[in-house]
Amino acid sequence: MNSLSLRDRLLGWRDSVLSNPRFQRFAAVFPLTRRVARRRAGAMFDLIAGFVYSQILLACVQLRLFDLLAARPATVDELSARCELPRESMQMLLDAAIALKLVQPRSGGRYGLGQLGAELCGNQGVLALVEHHAMLYSDLADPLALLRGPRGGGELAAYWAYVRGERPAELGAEQVSSYTALMAASQPMIAREVLHVFSFRPHRCLLDIGGGDGSFLSAVAAETPGLRCILFDLPAVAAKAAERFQSGGLAGRATAVGGSFRTDPLPEGADIISLVRVIHDHDDEVVVELLRAVLNALPDQGKLLVAEPIAGLPGTEAISDAYFAFYLRAMGTGKARTFERLRTLLEAAGFAQIELHAVPMPLVASVITAIKPSKCVNLA
Repeated sequence: MNSLSLRDRLLGWRDSVLSNPRFQRFAAVFPLTRRVARRRAGAMFDLIAGFVYSQILLACVQLRLFDLLAARPATVDELSARCELPRESMQMLLDAAIALKLVQPRSGGRYGLGQLGAELCGNQGVLALVEHHAMLYSDLADPLALLRGPRGGGELAAYWAYVRGERPAELGAEQVSSYTALMAASQPMIAREVLHVFSFRPHRCLLDIGGGDGSFLSAVAAETPGLRCILFDLPAVAAKAAERFQSGGLAGRATAVGGSFRTDPLPEGADIISLVRVIHDHDDEVVVELLRAVLNALPDQGKLLVAEPIAGLPGTEAISDAYFAFYLRAMGTGKARTFERLRTLLEAAGFAQIELHAVPMPLVASVITAIKPSKCVNLA
């Protein structure tokens, strides 16, 4: 049996001290440790009460409370009538929202947005995600069942229709509309991160694989007037993108092509290809096939841009190792990967000059670029 390292012994000693009730009481009353003890106790209780907090937020979003308060501060009676809640229940929700900094008391007995409420109100993608999480909460009702059973099989797996079956290209508009709308709401956040660190101006044509309704391509096109754009997604999704390009005045330089990258060849002609929150939705064997197809579709010195949450970056541990790990298990496919793992997959596919670009908000997405080397042998 291997002996414990010095670090392990020190951590064991720490654990024995922190778990000792007498030490906990001492730390809570001793002037030099009292503030730290209170802060750690608060963090512990936040873990215990986190699900309740999320349900308070969900109730506020479902009632469109933030929109109401953004229009003008209101009294509890006014909000009770607008939200169709008993006055006592409305007051309880407001008090809870105040405690979570979602709502703030205003003069004359009225209520307005709190700091977090104001930030949420300006981010429709996050609000859409909060409502969507009702399905995740259902799948997580029995976390041990989720961990012991096979991946997928719950509400999230059913929601992401392309995860099910062998012929996703045959999905109809009614089967893709809800998740396409959800992804469209979050695309402006992703586009801001990408455009902050990367310019498409040196390129002539961008192919966006899995581009949804074209929200990301539309944002890029607005910043890059001379860029031609191609979107590739399932036929029912691509049809929605075509409508967006037409209504947004982009039909002259943006094309939507329907198909599945699992079974259909990728459109040709692009010198840069983007995968925006696509890789982490799929398992390694699917990612390898996709990256090889991307390499084959690019010209020599063509560029790949990957934008998605990446594990292992400072400050992203909770969202990658906790949130995405459980979300994707419930979904039934995919994983959050480290940059090192993604680099390995990209190198295996034949890419070179792989770079990770620092973005302002890596919690939203990070950006990786890679180059197809000259005289690269296309992989079948």
